[in-house]
Amino acid sequence: MNKTVLITGSTSGIGLGIAKQFAKEGYHIMFHGLEPNGAEIANEVGDKYKVKVAFSNANLLQSEAIEDLIAETIKTFGELHVLVNNAGIQYVSPIEDFPNNKYENIIAINMNAVFYASKAVWKQMKKQNFGRIINVSSVHGIRASEFKSAYVTAKHGVIGMTKVLALEGAPFNITCNAICPGYVKTPLVVGQIKDQAKAHNMTEDEVVEKVMLKKQAVKQFVPLEAIADMAILLAKDSATTMTGSSFVLDGGWSAQ
Repeated sequence: MNKTVLITGSTSGIGLGIAKQFAKEGYHIMFHGLEPNGAEIANEVGDKYKVKVAFSNANLLQSEAIEDLIAETIKTFGELHVLVNNAGIQYVSPIEDFPNNKYENIIAINMNAVFYASKAVWKQMKKQNFGRIINVSSVHGIRASEFKSAYVTAKHGVIGMTKVLALEGAPFNITCNAICPGYVKTPLVVGQIKDQAKAHNMTEDEVVEKVMLKKQAVKQFVPLEAIADMAILLAKDSATTMTGSSFVLDGGWSAQ
């Protein structure tokens, strides 16, 4: 039987990489994102891997929209086995200049949406006696960096929430884990490299080495495939005792 996965923020970057890996494994997928061609992206993956797909552009700033997203997924596919809370936004600023609305939106998308989606899917997962909730946190869920007060706060909060959901889900075969990547070379990060190069008057290679990967022992971007493979592992039937944990893929950043 094909299982169903919902992945928020899955029409680009890390989320799309995770979605493609689940498709390879035969999962039906509810895609979610804000790209205008999100439905087209979903259909391309579905056609390539011969799995059922659907697409939603639900606004994760609204709890009601998140509840509707979960309900739509269950209505469309009949079941929902895996929830990957991946969607995230970022803003960088010294705290005295940090706009309140930017802070509130980062907390809402990166942390509150994880709560609302997990809460909404809980009844279905209990009914199935099976559920896998995978939260894409960050190395910033266990470490801090300057000028990222909202992002670091949200990602730390996701780690705490992950532990609570793991405890509450244990009697019902519902696991909850977090994946904590370092820098991944997504289109978003490529854009940041170009901006940083201009701002620091550096070459793009220098930005990668001296700014982005400075704290990593392994001076390489985290492979997208590694994150996707970890998500697949955590979704397996056999992963019953892998719960409440944070799996760090950060090139040795947090080892220091």
